[in-house]
Amino acid sequence: MIARRLFSQEHEIFRDSVRRFVEREIVPQHAAWEEAGCVPRTVWQRAGEAGLLCCCVPEIYGGPGGSFLHSAVVIEELARVGATGPAFALHSDMVAPYLLHYGTEEQKRRWLPPMARGEVLASIAMTEPSGGSDLQAMRTSAVRRGEEYRLNGQKVFITNAQHADLVVVACKTDPAARAGGISLLLVEGTTPGFRRGRRLQKIGCKASDTLELFFDDAPVAIDNLLGGEEGRGFRQLMATLAQERLVQAIRAVAAAEAALSWTIDYTSQRSAFGRVIADFQNTQFTLAELHAQIVAQRVLVDRCIELHLESRLDAVDAAIAKMTTTEMQGNVMDRCLQLFGGWGYMWELPIARAYVDARMTRIAGGSIEMMKHIIARSLLPATGK
Repeated sequence: MIARRLFSQEHEIFRDSVRRFVEREIVPQHAAWEEAGCVPRTVWQRAGEAGLLCCCVPEIYGGPGGSFLHSAVVIEELARVGATGPAFALHSDMVAPYLLHYGTEEQKRRWLPPMARGEVLASIAMTEPSGGSDLQAMRTSAVRRGEEYRLNGQKVFITNAQHADLVVVACKTDPAARAGGISLLLVEGTTPGFRRGRRLQKIGCKASDTLELFFDDAPVAIDNLLGGEEGRGFRQLMATLAQERLVQAIRAVAAAEAALSWTIDYTSQRSAFGRVIADFQNTQFTLAELHAQIVAQRVLVDRCIELHLESRLDAVDAAIAKMTTTEMQGNVMDRCLQLFGGWGYMWELPIARAYVDARMTRIAGGSIEMMKHIIARSLLPATGK
């Protein structure tokens, strides 16, 4: 195995702490959360106390003052045990950066400290029933009336929305414009006219709540316009997508590594025709192929993390990482499940849940098709398409 050189001793000490938290606070309860369809708020508060939330937020804004490497540790340790319920990464590494990089000083001081403590849960609402990837065509609108906006529209597939105290909502403040007409509003959970719809029944990631959201003339103070300037939402969204896709890639590789480990253990113990399954050449070749794929993707992702730490990870490289790692994850889960035989199809085994959960990763954070479009456009810039 190619040695990883990203993490210092400090990060490994942090990893030990995260792993203990996950084993104590998450693993024993995760099955019950899948039945309930959501993760209780108390888990978030304990995660905040343990320093697992908003790792990159500086101490001046109430955060731990770490780096994205600390975030990567949390993502990997959750993926290692198949804990898809706690949407810590969405809260910490997708929503918090919007506030940290683009929020006004008042917005940062108001929201980041309670987010880091797990007292305020955050979500982001971009996708609409009419589509997700074409953000410029969104229909949700916000019209300014005096000292507030009136927000109208509908969002769908919104993760972490059930208990969210803060939702970053992408909307049109100038309906006549496309990219230049998009703004991000910080919508509080108690806002009149803001209604949470039904919890959507997903085929996987069942402990992670995903809802429809409705805005019916919901009043939002102008002070809740992210950054205080209209029309900057599309650029804000595009600037953070590389990190969001890197989060998906980190999770995909860690989940695949875990699945391979489970499969090695199972095939080394399970017997057929008087031999353990791992003794058959077919099993050995399959495990070897999967291991090689995972190692190759691990090297790619670690290099992307390095580039991201240097602020040099561009949209194309992030798309490549997201596309190849999630496709690899799906392949690994499918082939590992096959080696479990009938038991692999039983929900009680982690490989069954990991197989279903992995299907989401080729859609969330930008579909595989959209990743291919981004990559192809970089290869064929003269087309302008």
